[in-house]
Amino acid sequence: MARHSPHKSKSSANIHLPRSLQVAYSLAVLVALAGLADATYLTVQSLTGETLVCGGSADCSKVLGSAYSHLGPIPLASVGALGYFAAFTFATFCAFGYRRLRIFLASTVWVMFAAAIGLLCVQAFILHAFCRYCLFSAATTFLLTGILVATTPNGARQT
Repeated sequence: MARHSPHKSKSSANIHLPRSLQVAYSLAVLVALAGLADATYLTVQSLTGETLVCGGSADCSKVLGSAYSHLGPIPLASVGALGYFAAFTFATFCAFGYRRLRIFLASTVWVMFAAAIGLLCVQAFILHAFCRYCLFSAATTFLLTGILVATTPNGARQT
């Protein structure tokens, strides 16, 4: 039998995190999971061709039926689902102390943030309609961004 050293090597990627960071990353996991559920629901609705009505508002159908809701034949919500899945995965690893994956989490969340701003502008200035599911997605992205900023000490990049 091979004997394992009781001491972890310094090259180990898994490092003990302060409790506050564990909580913050765990919160990010839950927020990303909520965003993933929303984006997956919208993707399924788009692929099945069902129309959505948000509590009697026609704005959802106007937004989700617009040319801006697809990238060619691909529903934009599916791209969002991939982004939320990536954020969920990276935040989970970060919560367990894999600090090197934080750069992937940060990159994913900042791209999602930029996309959310752009899509909100499309809804406000081009379509003049707001989808409640899309607003929920933007809110979860903004919350993920806030968590990311809050976990970065003094604005410095954490490795």
